[in-house]
Order: sequence, then C-alpha cells, then structure tokens
Amino acid sequence: MTRPWLSVVLIAGSIATAQVEANADAEIRALIQAVAESDCEFNRNGSQHSAEAAAAHLELKYLRGERYADSAEAFIEHLASKSSWSGKPYQMSCDGQTQPTGDWLTATLEDIRTTE
Repeated sequence: MTRPWLSVVLIAGSIATAQVEANADAEIRALIQAVAESDCEFNRNGSQHSAEAAAAHLELKYLRGERYADSAEAFIEHLASKSSWSGKPYQMSCDGQTQPTGDWLTATLEDIRTTE
C-alpha cells in the first residue's frame, strides 16, 4: 500500500535540499566575485597574486572540491582559507592591511547576507 503523504514529504525534502544547495552555490560564487572585485592582493604560498588571479584560483578549487563545500562556511573553511598543497594560510592585503583570507571571506559573507 502506497502512502501518498510519504511521497509528499520526500518531495518536499528534496526541494528543500535543492534550495539549500542553490543558495550555498550562490553565496560561494558571490564570495569569489567579491575577491575578484576587491583590488586586494592575495598571498598564496609566499607569492603575491592579483584579485582576479585569486578569484580564478578559488573558482578552480571550488570546481574541484565542490563536495567539500555544502555551505559558504564550509567553502571558506575547507577550500578558500589555506593551501591544500602546503597547508599555509592564504592572506589578503587590502589598503595596506593584511589579514587571513578566511577572516576576510567570513566578514564578506556577513556583508553579502545582510544586503540580500
């Protein structure tokens, strides 16, 4: 005997999961875009890179490691804060001030969420 309410619950759960995944992807892409538009320098493994190069690098890491980024916070923690090769934290240098990229991205995520 089929339970129609069970089908409704399963479909609703699938829709909710798809919405969460779409929202996470949109936030991650907004973070990458914010890096590209930041005019900051990006220090990766001791080398300075432009904001555009940093965004391209983060985009590549996201494409390759999307399974580790089911939320914007997970993207920051697992992919965007440090080198997966050396383990060294990335740094953002903006207007003469340097901070860990993870901190910069977390603050930027808060800004993105308050302006939505």
